Amino acid sequence: MIENLLAIDIGSGTQDVLVYESNKNIENNIKMILPSQTQIVAKKIKDLTINKKDIFLHGTTMGGGASSKAIQNHVQAGYKVFATKKAALTIKDNLDKVRKKGIEIVDTPPKNASSIELKDIDIEGLKIALKQFGVNLPRNFVFAVQDHGFSPKESNRLFRFYHWRDFLLSGGNIRDLIYDQDTIPHYFTRMKALYDITKTLADNIWFMDTGSAAIMGALEDKVVNSKINDTGSGVLVNIGNQHTIAFLIAKNRILGVFEHHTSKLTEQKLYEYLKYFITSKITNDQVLSDGGHGCMVLPEVKSYNFDFIAITGPQRQVGENIGYLAVPHGDMMLSGPYGLVRSVLNLKGRGLNG
Repeated sequence: MIENLLAIDIGSGTQDVLVYESNKNIENNIKMILPSQTQIVAKKIKDLTINKKDIFLHGTTMGGGASSKAIQNHVQAGYKVFATKKAALTIKDNLDKVRKKGIEIVDTPPKNASSIELKDIDIEGLKIALKQFGVNLPRNFVFAVQDHGFSPKESNRLFRFYHWRDFLLSGGNIRDLIYDQDTIPHYFTRMKALYDITKTLADNIWFMDTGSAAIMGALEDKVVNSKINDTGSGVLVNIGNQHTIAFLIAKNRILGVFEHHTSKLTEQKLYEYLKYFITSKITNDQVLSDGGHGCMVLPEVKSYNFDFIAITGPQRQVGENIGYLAVPHGDMMLSGPYGLVRSVLNLKGRGLNG
């Protein structure tokens, strides 16, 4: 039986942490909103750029974003960047493309280069922090990351959406959005890297996509759950710091997926996209050509009503006038971790308390 869980939603801006203890009301569980590892790594690189130091990247594959931009800025400033193969895959899935960016792939640390470890999570740091407050780290972990999938030869936007297409065509069961170490798709290298660095520290580890976790967390909001349940239908939208994802859900099945970059959306543009998404009047190519990831809707959507729209995510102000602002257990920033815990407990035939 799972009594305690360390649930972490690892985003581009923050890592949202929940230490779930089943014997407490959910509101009394420990919660932390911390800078994400890509932000922490980016700051270290920026400091070394200011100090005119070459850098050596090692560790494993992690999320890019801020860290990748800082790496590129370091090269453009005229300083050297060395990286192991695993670390280099953080920047691009194709190592030749990494080299073309001016990064040298090496096996050993060069002399006089400052070392920076790449990893999506610092479990030891969390363990030390919690210990200061007399809290032991749980032996069960569940993590959310946005994994585009390993795609060295084509756009990772295209490749990521192949995953959503296959998920929809395989039935779109909302409870199939969580993986353990045996069921992680082979192309999700970021999840696999997370497993490799945490497997000796936990009894059980599960993984989800950040968008999926946030959507599952939104279902912990009582208003949302009353509309979108075993018999109901609606639209759930997570507006993250980098990506926006929307699901058409009916009777616990996902019948449509839309994904775009948040920076390219205004409230009016998102409203128009959702209007055409619900009515199946937008194509995958239209979203791609606008710089998004894609869109797919199954024919069954015509059998359901999608008038109810719920919005969550750290950039939810972009859609605050479009739909209901979901606040699961009174804390929108914990939508991801609540979704992670909900999904694990669903596997065990249980639900969150509170």
